Amino acid sequence: MDWFTAPDYWLSRLVFQRALAGLYLVAFLTAALQFRALIGERGMLPVPRYTARVPFRHSPSLFQLHYSDRFFAACAWAGCAVSAALLAGVDSLLPLWGGMLLWLVPWALYLSIVNVGQTWYAFGWESLLLEVGFLAVLLGNDEVAPPVVVLFLLRWILFRVEFGAGLIKLRGDACWRKLTCLDYHHETQPMPGPLSWFFHRLPRPLHRAEVAANHFTQLVVPVLLFTPQPVATAAASLMIVTQLWLVLSGNFAWLNWITIVLALSVVGFPYSAPSVPDAPLWYEIVVLAVATLLVALSRHPVRNMISRRQVMNRSFDPLHLVNTYGAFGSISRIRYEVVVEGTDDTVPREDSHWREYEFKGKPGDPRHWPRQFAPYHLRLDWLMWFAALSPAYAGSWFGALVERLLENDRDTLKLLRRSPFPPDAPPRYVRARLFRYRYTTWRELRETGACWERTYVREYLPPTRLEGMVQRS
Repeated sequence: MDWFTAPDYWLSRLVFQRALAGLYLVAFLTAALQFRALIGERGMLPVPRYTARVPFRHSPSLFQLHYSDRFFAACAWAGCAVSAALLAGVDSLLPLWGGMLLWLVPWALYLSIVNVGQTWYAFGWESLLLEVGFLAVLLGNDEVAPPVVVLFLLRWILFRVEFGAGLIKLRGDACWRKLTCLDYHHETQPMPGPLSWFFHRLPRPLHRAEVAANHFTQLVVPVLLFTPQPVATAAASLMIVTQLWLVLSGNFAWLNWITIVLALSVVGFPYSAPSVPDAPLWYEIVVLAVATLLVALSRHPVRNMISRRQVMNRSFDPLHLVNTYGAFGSISRIRYEVVVEGTDDTVPREDSHWREYEFKGKPGDPRHWPRQFAPYHLRLDWLMWFAALSPAYAGSWFGALVERLLENDRDTLKLLRRSPFPPDAPPRYVRARLFRYRYTTWRELRETGACWERTYVREYLPPTRLEGMVQRS
């Protein structure tokens, strides 16, 4: 069937697949390096405790069948290896069915991780990676030209990512309608980057223009994805430029990068595709059958987008095949940070020698300039931002974090930039205090060298010792 494939998108598929494999590699590397402290057997939210209460049908995962830290590590590193192989183009050396199976492996492994990751994996870009990764299985390799229906479904995902985010902003915080949200966002976003201070200090009229441009890119441009070339390429290119601007302004894990990868699948690169035979019948049947299923499942995000009670970042099935997305429906005006401190004094007092734990990404020491981590995802740092918004966001894991700091747990300390205590001398007490943070002015930056100024607000957690905490089950 001539209509089934689009040979002109041969290079678009190649670029998309290699870039997606790179993001898979980052995701698996993040899991391999952080899981023990977060969801391991002795983690803050252990997988065995989760799988004991959640049935397989609600959260399908290999780790429902068996869990050990060694097995999880093997799966995560296997995901890294397969992703690296796909990045190198090994799928092109295999027969069509072999390439599809190879793309299925990282999807199944990462689905297994996300479905037991609990709050540490409750981010929209996890589902987005899985939804996009599932479609990558159907894109084929060098034996066939890219299927038109799969390319359409990739555009459909990109449309939902951008248009859903635009709608949630218009329906959410009034500052998006007043074009004033960027007066606050760069200062209060979850994890600022090295340029965020400068973005915040841009003139306010430019902030208004940024918000207006954002509305245009998210509410008008997505419709153009379904128009003929070169208009579709122009629309995708504008989205890529916008996402790169967001990459420069903060650390949003791989959210911006996977949006860029999706946009690359739309771009019509000038390239003469090699001559290939027609797609085999079995391949056409599989692609069309799965596409029909995905279109049927799309009714859930469509209903959500047109609903006045639109929600963002929600999965509608346990396989994360079709999801809804969105970000920053509301904007914080004030930045709060939880500062965790320890002391080795026998009796904790306000004038005790309290020493501060430093995190890798979240603001702490006012003189420590933020670094660029994205697309790598610092999960603990992100959850600390939510903890500062409300203790309710941290109820399931913050106590466990404090307990592990009191033990000088090696895996937990690896998640931090610096612990103020030597490995063989843990603190006697740990406390947490809430501070208000704001960016310094140009003058303050020149005089003090600090990018932040912070003010004590209140006690977040009183001095706590190990004997007084609930023991782990």
